[in-house]
Amino acid sequence: MGDTRTTPSRTLSGPSHVPFDLGVPAEPSAPARGGPSVLAEPSAPARGAGDPVADDLPDIPGLGAAEAEPSDGAPASWWRRRRGLILQWGMVLAAVASLPLVWDRLPHPAMLWSTASRAEPIWLVVVVAAEAASMASFARLQRRLLRIGGLRMSLRRAFAITYAGNALSTTLPAGPAVSVVYTYQQFRRGGASGRLATAVILAGGVITTAAYTVIGMLAVMADARARGPALAAMGFLLVLAALLVPVLRVPRARAVLTAPPRRLWRAAMDHRRIAPYAARLREGRDVLRPTRRDWGVLAVLATLNWVFDIMALLAASRAVGIEVDPSGVTLAYFAAQAAGSALPLLPGGIGAIESSMAASLVAFGATLTPAAAAVGLYRLVSYWAVVLVGWIAWFALHEGPRVSARTRRRLAATGHAVLNGFTSAACLTPYGSAHTLPAEARRS
Repeated sequence: MGDTRTTPSRTLSGPSHVPFDLGVPAEPSAPARGGPSVLAEPSAPARGAGDPVADDLPDIPGLGAAEAEPSDGAPASWWRRRRGLILQWGMVLAAVASLPLVWDRLPHPAMLWSTASRAEPIWLVVVVAAEAASMASFARLQRRLLRIGGLRMSLRRAFAITYAGNALSTTLPAGPAVSVVYTYQQFRRGGASGRLATAVILAGGVITTAAYTVIGMLAVMADARARGPALAAMGFLLVLAALLVPVLRVPRARAVLTAPPRRLWRAAMDHRRIAPYAARLREGRDVLRPTRRDWGVLAVLATLNWVFDIMALLAASRAVGIEVDPSGVTLAYFAAQAAGSALPLLPGGIGAIESSMAASLVAFGATLTPAAAAVGLYRLVSYWAVVLVGWIAWFALHEGPRVSARTRRRLAATGHAVLNGFTSAACLTPYGSAHTLPAEARRS
């Protein structure tokens, strides 16, 4: 869906964006922040000097002051400060300019609207419910990781952070990096230590990536045309592993075979850019100690995160009368994710995801107009509606511009109403119950 799961946000959410500073020997608890809080505990003041939450944030391109000066201390050029935004909008404008060249191949807008307007309402309800459940699964996964690390966070606040981080990731230049920093900052303000916040972001990305890979392999195996090559590749790997296991039991052979990888590993660990990531992984392993039950819950939530998103696409297809097999819809989903990742400068993968998804559905037997209508309905919910809720959550978390108390109260009320509605979809996923906010967090 073009989000932070490929992200954290949710989209394979950024396990490898920025080296956070984990060298603080003793970290203070999340400091109080001026002004009334909407969804969170009283938190830190605005980012700047003397803010422990902000002081240990990394410098990331596209994050204001972090990009103001390069590492050599010289002022950044105008191009360096704006290149991400310029390239992003350049690709958008190039895509729009190319529309006349392919206009004859696109479905007629009137036919597209006619098909979408005749969609079955019950399937549209399933699309919305499945997408809400997908976001709920990812929010619960991060909340579970925080609980494993010793921090209890309300479900509503976890939802707000998930939606807001996804909105930042899919709409801003350098969005995934900004989303990682934002999520880290919100975890810190919720009471997490820097090590725990970093470990949760990394672990969440690794777990969701693993689930994504397994689901993709199962989808390939389910397709009769791709099953043969997939089985051949897996068989080769299994045979290779079976041959290596007895050889590795011999000490001399094991030393010879593992010497090159060990040298590469040591060289990588000594590299100035890789070493901070390795240190974070080691420290994250010490911060998070999941039990077997925790691992099971995390695996289920990571799987549901993707399954519900795929279910939303399947429901959108059924809504307009497309009878493609679930395995075909799943492969179309993964093809679209790959296309969106190949063009990361496009906000939310706009254009790349839609065209790839529609083309894949057509390849699996759908006609062009219903395929485009299904993709449009799916993206309307999975991207545009989720982004809208994300920005409302961002305001509700009191990260918006300084506004009057009256306006802030109205925004807070709107944010509460929307988040309460989406939090209610959490009943579709297991493990956890909603917690009411403390009285001081409800003051506006």
